[in-house]
Order: sequence, then structure tokens, then C-alpha cells
Amino acid sequence: MAYDDILLKLGEFGRYQQRIYFLLCLPALSCALHKLIGVFLNLKTEYRCALPNEQNLTYLLPLNDTLLSLSYPWDVIKKNYSSCERYEASFTDDYYAGGVAANVTVPCTRWLFDQDWNSTTSEWDLVCDKAWYRGTSDACLMVGVLLGSLIFGDFSDRFGRKPTFLISIIIMDVFGMLAAVAPDFWTFTACRLIVGASTSGVFLVAYVLALEMVGPSKRIIAGSLIHMFFSIGFMLIAALAYYVHDWRKLDFLVTIPGLAYLPYYWFIPESARWLISKGRHKEAKLIIQAVAKENGVRLEDNLMEQLLAPTAEEEEKLNLESDVPKPSILELFKHPNLFKKSVIIFFLWFVCNLVYYGLSWNASNLGGNMYINFVISGLVEIPAYTLNMLCLDKFGRKMFLCPYLILAGLCMVVKCFVPLEYITVSVVLAMFGKFFITGAYGAVYVFSAEQFPTVIRNIGIGAGSTIARVGGILASYTSVLVEVWPPFPFVLFGVLSLIAGLLCLLLPETQGRKLPETIADGENFGKKKSSL
Repeated sequence: MAYDDILLKLGEFGRYQQRIYFLLCLPALSCALHKLIGVFLNLKTEYRCALPNEQNLTYLLPLNDTLLSLSYPWDVIKKNYSSCERYEASFTDDYYAGGVAANVTVPCTRWLFDQDWNSTTSEWDLVCDKAWYRGTSDACLMVGVLLGSLIFGDFSDRFGRKPTFLISIIIMDVFGMLAAVAPDFWTFTACRLIVGASTSGVFLVAYVLALEMVGPSKRIIAGSLIHMFFSIGFMLIAALAYYVHDWRKLDFLVTIPGLAYLPYYWFIPESARWLISKGRHKEAKLIIQAVAKENGVRLEDNLMEQLLAPTAEEEEKLNLESDVPKPSILELFKHPNLFKKSVIIFFLWFVCNLVYYGLSWNASNLGGNMYINFVISGLVEIPAYTLNMLCLDKFGRKMFLCPYLILAGLCMVVKCFVPLEYITVSVVLAMFGKFFITGAYGAVYVFSAEQFPTVIRNIGIGAGSTIARVGGILASYTSVLVEVWPPFPFVLFGVLSLIAGLLCLLLPETQGRKLPETIADGENFGKKKSSL
């Protein structure tokens, strides 16, 4: 008997599962806080180059237009006075009475920042030639997320979901606090890399644990709801940053809630499905009995024995697997149709991750109130996940994924042509883009999993997830590239989303179809029928 069969008898989402599921959703809040708090930790506040007679000043002093024109060259691209160069000028004794501008510019060596915010940018002068440091900080976080998904994913399969989850929580708490007291930028960045790795251990293991204990018909709902908790954490960041304008205190605040998950050792069970796969039947039986008791279900002893005994089909499968070598990721590139589909799927993962995190990290660059922008950016994710949850099974994966990507691309491209003074229109377009790309990201999980044949599905999804993290790493630099050419990130997001949406049309629909099992099935799947 398969484990899913016993879940149908236990209750697919009974009282026991609901209680544990809710506890597993809460860590998603902390993962969102750690992943996206960098927007405010590395916030670029108003600043300008310190002038020769301001070397003792520690705060930003406003200058009138005359003094600005005498002191700084005009930046044609940014349409503002330069913050990285100043004129080599000769000033009178009373500087504020005026000065005589020179034609020679010199690079700035010191800057004055708005004192309303103490960020890593103002503390370590991460501007001009060091502006890329801010992108590097978030890029290293995403490198950590990539490494964490590989390391902790393997650990959870080898040593269990529960110990991997708890170890990840401890690492996240310890290095989150160390980042808050880091003495220099590179120590801070190293701590953030480790925090990024730990968030993969926390979120991915919680996600797997949650889905492994609910019945088949409830998994799309369960998978969507846990992502909604991530979105709520997204919005909480803006609330915290609104009241706390010191990056060290802010980093400490987002880390403290992680301590609340340490008692999960006593409240969260190991995955019964994993225990059975490892032959630890006695422990699995105790968990199943606990589920049955809380759900008010009585299981006959013979059902338990049937569950724990492998079926003839499973034994045959095990024997075949022992005789036949397991296929590798190279199989995806040996067959023309599989190769085409795999490349498109990997590109979809890359674009979804790049645009999702790119829009999230650029919420403070849209103009208007950055806190409101950030809240809306998180808020639009909830209806996107809800729509997926309600409609993916009814109307098909491809029907949603292609329009999502194309509409996201159109929103970004149109935004590039909106005049700077129309801030509200620009923000609305960006938020619609965020809504559509979030929906696409949710759909690509399901759609791509169903494209790969069963024998190589986990490898395919793992490769897609890895490539997606590369998109996230590159996305971290887009908030810095705004300073080079403001429309650049949105041009990039728009063009890539449009290309991804069009390429998606080349993939076969999977809803309601028998999914491929073997490599041969995967090669033939969608090969003969036109998907247009």
C-alpha cells in the first residue's frame, strides 16, 4: 500500500496536519525577512560629496542651486548634480557666501549622508566606485541560497527532515546575529552568505515536510499557502524598517523571531514518509498512530502492516533500479525534444527568479513612498498565489504561465516609457508586473515538474532550481545599475519576460495528460502535436 493511500484514510488535511502545517508555515516569515531585508540594510539614502571645508561635518547639509552648480558637475544621464565628482574649486573664507568654480573635476573621497538612516551604505561609504558592494552583499546571500539548497537538500534526504530543519534554524539565528555586529563589510557579507544558505534549509525542508504529510488533493493548496506566509514576511519588512532606521538593530530584529522555532524539536515530527523510505517502520508507525488519534480515525492493524510492507510493484521497481543504472542530467541533452524542452524550462526558472527578486529589490527605486511600495509589492503576491491555487487544475498550467510572463513583460516595457513625473503610473505598472511574475513563478514549479519524465524528475527540478538561483544572484546587481541608467533593470525584466512567455508556447500542456515515466516517454511527450 502506498503512503498516499493511508493518508486518504487518516484524513488528507485533518486536525493533526493543520496544526503541524501552521507551525511549519511560520518559519517562512523569517526566511522572507532575511532574504529581503537587504533592501533596507543596504539602503542608499540621500548623499553628496563632502567639500573641502566640510571635512569635519558628519551630516548632510543642504546647499542652494548656486552652490551646487559651483561645487559639482552636472550628470546628464541621472539629470542631477554628480555625487561622485566635485570641482576643484577655490572658496572664500565664508564658504556659504559663494565660491569660484573651476573647470577641473576630482573624484570624491568622502561623502555626507542623510542622518535619518544609518545603513551599511552610509557606514561604509558604499557609493560611486563602491556601489557594486551593495549588489555583492545581496548576490552573496543568493549564492548562499544556492549552496544551501544543494547542501541541506542532500542532508534532509540522508539524515532526515527534522534534524536538517533544526540545524538550519540554529545557523540562521547565530549568523543573523553575527551579521548585526559585523565590524566591516566583508565580515557582514560572509555572515549574510551563511544566513542565505540556512534559509534554504529552513524553507525547503519545512515545505517538503508540510507537503509530505497532506493528501494528494491538498498539495497545491498547501504549497500555495506556505508561499503566502513568505509574502506576509515580505510586508513585515516594511513595517519594521519604517520604525527602525539603524541597520544593525534592524538585522537583529529580524533574527530574534528565529529563536521561537528552537522548541520545534519537541513539537514537529519527522516525516513518516521519509522514515518508511529508510526502513524505520517502528518510528513511522508511532507517528501514523498519533495522526489517527488526533484526527479521530481508527486504523486496523492489517492496514498498518500493508503500509509498511512493500508492494509487489515496489519490489519490482527496486529490483529494476538495482540492475539498471540511474539516469543522469546528461540524458536531458541527448535527445532533441527533451533538450529543447529542458532548455526552455531552465530559461523560465532563470527569468522568473531574476524578475521576481529584481522587482523586490528595486521597490525602493520606484519613486514615491518606499515603505508603501514594499508593502504593495508583497501584497500583490497573495492574489497571485490564490489565483494559481484555484485555477491551475481547472484551466491548465500553460494557459496561465504564458500570459503571466507576457503580461509581466509588457508591464515592464511600458513602464520604461512613462515620464519620471508620473510616479503613480510607474509604481502601478511595476506592481502589476510583480503580480504576474509571482503567478508565473508559482506555475512554473508545477508545469516544469510535469514536463520531466519520472526517472529524472528530481534531477530536472533540481537543475532548474539551481539555474533560478543564478537569476537571483544577477538580480541583486540590478538595483545598483539603476544608478547607471534608471530604466535598465525594467528594460531587462520586460524583454526577458516577453521572450520567456513566447518560448513557453513551444512546451506541451500537461494538465489532464498522462505524465512521462521513462526517458523515451519524455522524448515523445508533446513531440507530435503542435502546442500553438
